[in-house]
Amino acid sequence: MRILVTGATGFIGSAIVPELIKAGHQVLGLTRSDAGARSLIAAGAEAHRGSLEDLESLRTGAAMSDAVIHCAFIHDFSKFKENCETDKQAIEALGSVLAGSDRPLIVTSGTAGLTAPGQVATEDYVVPPDFPFPRVSEQTALSLKGVSASVMRLPQVHNTIKQGLVTYVIAVAREKGVSAYVEEGRNRWAAAHVSDVARLYRLALEKHKAGAKYHAVAEEGVPMRDIAKTIGRSLKVPVVSLSPEKAAAHFGWLAMFAGLDLPASGAQTQQRLGWQPTGPGLIADLEQMNYLEDDQTAASAARRS
Repeated sequence: MRILVTGATGFIGSAIVPELIKAGHQVLGLTRSDAGARSLIAAGAEAHRGSLEDLESLRTGAAMSDAVIHCAFIHDFSKFKENCETDKQAIEALGSVLAGSDRPLIVTSGTAGLTAPGQVATEDYVVPPDFPFPRVSEQTALSLKGVSASVMRLPQVHNTIKQGLVTYVIAVAREKGVSAYVEEGRNRWAAAHVSDVARLYRLALEKHKAGAKYHAVAEEGVPMRDIAKTIGRSLKVPVVSLSPEKAAAHFGWLAMFAGLDLPASGAQTQQRLGWQPTGPGLIADLEQMNYLEDDQTAASAARRS
């Protein structure tokens, strides 16, 4: 198949592209820059110039493809609501071309916040239209008429360079000189290695089922206290427990996530698609990463996903 991949030069997309090519697929990678085009061509893919804001480039790319994997998102949390609207419009543009065909559309969502605290999120959960979260990737895709869409829900996706929200936790610890968790730090974050996630996207494409919801979860929940302790050891800074009030000042915008219990299960996904995660765990990657990188570089890398 010829597959359009949005976010093809980002953290997850750059792992999906070689996974697809290795399996014999052709990849058309969306990129806005010359550097991105060069990296895609070097990886054996074809570059398609455009962006999430350029809806015509999305429609053109989808028209040229047998399937679409949409994993791009603008990770600028200062404009989160606006970026969620951009994502919605991008999915609608892709769907307008794919409607009335069997060509698969896989969109990216998240496992965080799907259930009440303490409950493990599973693939069965249906996100309601009035879900109190501005990102509506999943609801938008599954409501498209005549589109064979499915959803990939992501936890904290990691390697030794990036770790989802944990990347920002590290940046805060480096800046403040303290690695912190909230109260007892028993709240958990689900996780998966980026190589396992890339393989799951391929399996979801090759075994595509319209309306399916998949969880790219290898570890159901890594305690925040363990994450903070590993970061503290690696940065050689104190590890402390903070009250919710003090956590708000310490973490800034990240405080809305820092104390949340966000476990998720990928058991159904593993069974349905024959997916067996084999990559390192989150703590193992945190122990092996290079902590000499400064705040600004780490934050910049996180935004480019």
